Amino acid sequence: MGVEEHVAAMRAGQVAGAPGALPPHYPTCFGCGPEAEAGLHLVVRMDGDEVVTDYAFAEKHSGAPSIAHGGMVSALVDDLLGYTLYYVRQPGVTRRLEVDFLRPVVVGTTYTVRGRVDRVDGRKVFASCEGAAADGTVAFRGSGLFIVVPLSHFSLGAQSGEGQGPVAL
Repeated sequence: MGVEEHVAAMRAGQVAGAPGALPPHYPTCFGCGPEAEAGLHLVVRMDGDEVVTDYAFAEKHSGAPSIAHGGMVSALVDDLLGYTLYYVRQPGVTRRLEVDFLRPVVVGTTYTVRGRVDRVDGRKVFASCEGAAADGTVAFRGSGLFIVVPLSHFSLGAQSGEGQGPVAL
């Protein structure tokens, strides 16, 4: 399925996520795609003006013993912040991503990660999130700048044979 077909199916309500969840950006998206074999398989839902996921990293995501690799945490932050684009109802790409690690992100611990749009300035969408353990301790925070792009932007990779681009509406 091409990008345009995926978006049309999303708009028609034909792409389902888990019950109560938003649909994946794209079937093979590393962060949320159900067909991404090595992916994180995030399940993201809307809660008021925020997007939320509950996630526990597995041992295969570790960088140090029992601590999630910073790149895996950053991938989660990038994908979750990408879901904030559902609020502006426009496709976009990550321009800048910043992650602050406040405490070790422990493998096997479930973190609730909440993201929101902070502001929109033309094509720029500024978003932020934080990940907290069940006791409320914030382990990491992230922020990103996303640029709204035309849907045709995501066809470039597929046309060049370089892979498939994610889609976030």
